[in-house]
Amino acid sequence: MTIPEIVLASASPRRAALLDQIRLRFRMCPSALGDDGEAQLAGEQAEAYARRLALAKASEVAAVVKQGLVIGADTVVTCDERLFGKPRDRAEAQAFLLSLAGRTHQVITGVAVVEAATGRAEVDAAVTGVTMRPFDAEEAALYVATGEPMDKAGAYGIQERGALLVEGIQGDYFNVVGLPLALLAALLRRFGVEPWSMEAAR
Repeated sequence: MTIPEIVLASASPRRAALLDQIRLRFRMCPSALGDDGEAQLAGEQAEAYARRLALAKASEVAAVVKQGLVIGADTVVTCDERLFGKPRDRAEAQAFLLSLAGRTHQVITGVAVVEAATGRAEVDAAVTGVTMRPFDAEEAALYVATGEPMDKAGAYGIQERGALLVEGIQGDYFNVVGLPLALLAALLRRFGVEPWSMEAAR
């Protein structure tokens, strides 16, 4: 069987690093939508929103590349039905962090794989609970000053110094980073692609 080209419809260095980690052969072709590319629809649940955006990103790139399997992903953070995207500025980043301090929130990543030649799509989502320890505005400001929160949903990166704010997680760690790898592998297998057979250096 010919192994199809894998295309990542994202510019995220974290998602690319995760695919490199599992030795998946792929190329990047970022979607023009980017993160927070479409507004949440009235009454739309966070998981449905993440799935919809992931599919929109993958479908957009699939229409351009014409061949291969296109991976789209969208990560959102939600707490008490409030959605936390990427902060617009440092003040909003600090406000996000203080809203999450001492509480458990959910990180949801929608993942879509689209077969470019046919338009066939497989979509799913992973949900991970993340509990942050209590911290004050001074500590939140110290973290915001690092610049790390500015390009991340929820204004923190668990794989970087944001780990210092996290007390524990329930679920897939890689989902919190931005791409649930076990879920992605399951979606690829629906297209007859075995990730174990795709090892190659990019």
